[in-house]
Amino acid sequence: MAESGLLKRLGRMLTEDLDEIEDDRIQRESRESGADAQRAVDCSRGDEATMVGELRSVETCSKAAKTGVVAEFFDGTDTVMLKWMGRNRIPGIEPGRRLTVRGRVADADGHKIVYNPYYELHAGTE
Repeated sequence: MAESGLLKRLGRMLTEDLDEIEDDRIQRESRESGADAQRAVDCSRGDEATMVGELRSVETCSKAAKTGVVAEFFDGTDTVMLKWMGRNRIPGIEPGRRLTVRGRVADADGHKIVYNPYYELHAGTE
């Protein structure tokens, strides 16, 4: 019987889209984190949210510009942009990093965004 479960998982891995597998992994890790987190897909403008996920991309600015650091956060259900204003770099904020973020969800051009979120970096995700 254990073989049939293994075969099902292998079959799923061979036929399922790699992005779906990655999304499932991120969602599972978010649920298992122990944080009382919301799913990004369930958050809407005005909500005070706590989410667990990882950074897909990070954009920094020059020291002279200080326009802010912008990161694409994904929890396996939806993408939320994070923007720290007035900063040109934040140690530990880098692509692939897992973290918990807290803040008020806003809407910018139809996309979810959290300005100056509070964040906690997760260990072992460097």
